[in-house]
Amino acid sequence: MKVIGHKKDSSVFLINGLMELLDAYQRFEISKKLNRGRNKKAKQGGYSVGRAALGYNASKGHKANETNLNEALAFQRLFERKELFPDWSLSQLVFQLNYDCFTTQQGKRFTKLQVNRILDRISFYQGLYLHGGIQAAGPHQAII
Repeated sequence: MKVIGHKKDSSVFLINGLMELLDAYQRFEISKKLNRGRNKKAKQGGYSVGRAALGYNASKGHKANETNLNEALAFQRLFERKELFPDWSLSQLVFQLNYDCFTTQQGKRFTKLQVNRILDRISFYQGLYLHGGIQAAGPHQAII
């Protein structure tokens, strides 16, 4: 703990320590309130964290995410190819998506990291939404 003020003044040390504890307590309380709100929104069927996942668009004021049709088609093709060619590497899958002229929401080419994330979240793209390890009402339609 860094002591501000006089090094030999124990009251300054005590006050600084108490202020740090109060700051930590306040951060903890804010975090709890935010988590309660997110959990409540997820239970009611709303999307409760960050920006929309790949394949979806989030509209301000709407509970559910809207399907991004271009990305949804790309994901369907990706999962079809993964099923047809289980031995294909990420590089081969990425090459095929980019060869077919599919792009991300930002209009960029797909990368191995994005494709890996999509494949890892197969249950999400099948319509299952987990928030805090608990299944929540689905705020999105299944893509695959």
